[in-house]
Amino acid sequence: MSVSQTEWEQHRPAVFGAAYRLLGSVADAEDVVQDVWLRAAQADLDDVVDLRAWLVTVSARTSYNLLNSARARRESYVGPWLPEPLLTGPDAAAPVLVDESVSFAMLLVMEELSPPERVALVLHDVFALPFDEIAEVLGNTSAASRKLASRARGRIAKARGRQPPSKAETAEALQAFKAAAQAGDLARLVELLHPEAVYVADGGGRVTAARMPVHGGERVATLAIRVVLQARPDSIELIELNGEPALAAHRDGALLWVDTVELVDGRIVAIRRVANPEKIGHI
Repeated sequence: MSVSQTEWEQHRPAVFGAAYRLLGSVADAEDVVQDVWLRAAQADLDDVVDLRAWLVTVSARTSYNLLNSARARRESYVGPWLPEPLLTGPDAAAPVLVDESVSFAMLLVMEELSPPERVALVLHDVFALPFDEIAEVLGNTSAASRKLASRARGRIAKARGRQPPSKAETAEALQAFKAAAQAGDLARLVELLHPEAVYVADGGGRVTAARMPVHGGERVATLAIRVVLQARPDSIELIELNGEPALAAHRDGALLWVDTVELVDGRIVAIRRVANPEKIGHI
């Protein structure tokens, strides 16, 4: 017997969640979801004990096969590449299992891992799959998969460092950043930004955006004010992306960009702006 529609709707978020965490792209993850659905609809699943685990494994295997080609596309990408943001919260169009592993900062750290490390970490630490099943996806041994996950976990811990701020702290920092940028208050922006803050903009060559990261609190503050003056957004509103507060700028009903930030000791150390229309059209 193949998967029923009811069963599929129940487990679809996990299928999407696995693919999105591995690929960092909503569009690619949706393609994986369609592939998994077609396979599940045609498969004889009478002997499958844990349907969710089976579906997540198929999603991971399909995503794993796509990872190398996805990385090749990113090498030829115009300007900095950032993950495709995912709308979460009560109005989310694409439900997903939301935790720290889907945060924007975590997806960027995941980009530094090898494809096998990513698969081992996501399947074990997020979806609690045993290493013998992960080994079947990776074509290695249970011990090798365990070692990959451990190594990935260590690299992530080293990259992330301290405890992330609360949603309330992040929202407060974003609101203050928005108010200062719209008011053209350079002094206030410099106060909000860490002296070594970095600004990264992903325009993908489709819209005007900085082709290289901008470093330094004062330089980032100056740029933030200039962009607001040039783009003249009608509104900049607080939304939720990847389980965290973010800003969305609109003009004439069109979404111009979305911003996510990282904080250290209450100051903004990184601003990541996604403006590529192909990456934010679904928001």
